[in-house]
Amino acid sequence: MKFLYLLIALALVVPATAVVLSSENAEAADTGPKQVATSGNGTRYEAGSYHVVVLSGTYREMGRQYGALMKDELQAEYAMLRSHFTASGYTETEVNEFARAATALQAKRMKEIRAGIAETSGLTVEEVNILYEGPIVYLLTYGAKAGCSFMAVWGDYTPDGSVVLSRNYDLPDVFSVFYPYYTLAVYNPTDGSNGVATFGPAGARPETLMNSAGLFVADDNAVDSGGSLEIAGRPDLIGEFFRLMLDYSDMDGLDAGIMTTRADCAWIVNAAGPDRAYSYEETVYDIKRREGTGVIAAANHFVDPSWRLAVPPAGHSTSRYDNLLRLAEESKGSIDGERMIAIRDVLLQDGGATFRHSMLEGMPYSSDHQVVFAPATRTLWMKVVDRDWQKVELGQLFSV
Repeated sequence: MKFLYLLIALALVVPATAVVLSSENAEAADTGPKQVATSGNGTRYEAGSYHVVVLSGTYREMGRQYGALMKDELQAEYAMLRSHFTASGYTETEVNEFARAATALQAKRMKEIRAGIAETSGLTVEEVNILYEGPIVYLLTYGAKAGCSFMAVWGDYTPDGSVVLSRNYDLPDVFSVFYPYYTLAVYNPTDGSNGVATFGPAGARPETLMNSAGLFVADDNAVDSGGSLEIAGRPDLIGEFFRLMLDYSDMDGLDAGIMTTRADCAWIVNAAGPDRAYSYEETVYDIKRREGTGVIAAANHFVDPSWRLAVPPAGHSTSRYDNLLRLAEESKGSIDGERMIAIRDVLLQDGGATFRHSMLEGMPYSSDHQVVFAPATRTLWMKVVDRDWQKVELGQLFSV
């Protein structure tokens, strides 16, 4: 498998966001990651086929940097969305209301980022809000739902006992229109909060997040187990992930933050740090935390037997869950980042958990994006379907 390495060092002798390649990667220097633009204290890189933006400042300033550095992509993505919504029969009022409902109850810090994006991207705040919620509304127009899966291992399962985790974000192939816009965004706020990294389409609601303390949070769809009831007047739970990453620096704190944040609809939330991982099964009424002894996995069904589910989980969910646990057992003691990638490269039809243009419920599905993360070293591997894995030393992108 081809790996591209992004190594960015923070040192007094170079600017804080300058690209520095180690000698062992000298061969990749000519064709590897390149700094392509700056805006204020923000820098954009191209790492293989992936956009990377590193931002620093107040939340408004980081938004301005993001908007300037990703202006062309943000405008193109918005134009694509507006064209699709119009063709699907949605009025401007309806689309604006989707975006307003998704963002109105968010913390001011997140609103400040989007306000900053609007100042430099050529889009209005309302249009930036549509970008934020746009991929979700886009999926609704197809009547499609997300899949997703998660696995973390530690203790006897890894060479040094520290956590190695992986996450698949599974969606119908109609989501391929967003592939060109996938971006690793690293936010380094100057108010003392943690640095936060997100991976997803530019400007869109992030669902895969890591922070400078080595914490991770992501979600799996849980409507089949938790039901479709939604509670008005509660913030979008996934939108709260960014706040949790800013504010918590250890698993005890993150656990408390998740356990006390009421869900607006059913979700499975997966969280990890350097020494352990949890999976939270959530409805609008209750939340149950699952733990593991060196391994934990999740797909799209509740596993805790106390839920007493009336309907059996979907076969594609239980098979992915079972396959992940089996593959972990087969590699017990040797699962590092690269071994976890090998596990995630096994397709569902071959006994794994990954979709690649696979038929599901009458639609082709893919694991649109995948990540492997080692919290102790802040090492990230990221992938979009049909592209190579990209390794990023994420810890070096956070301010020190």
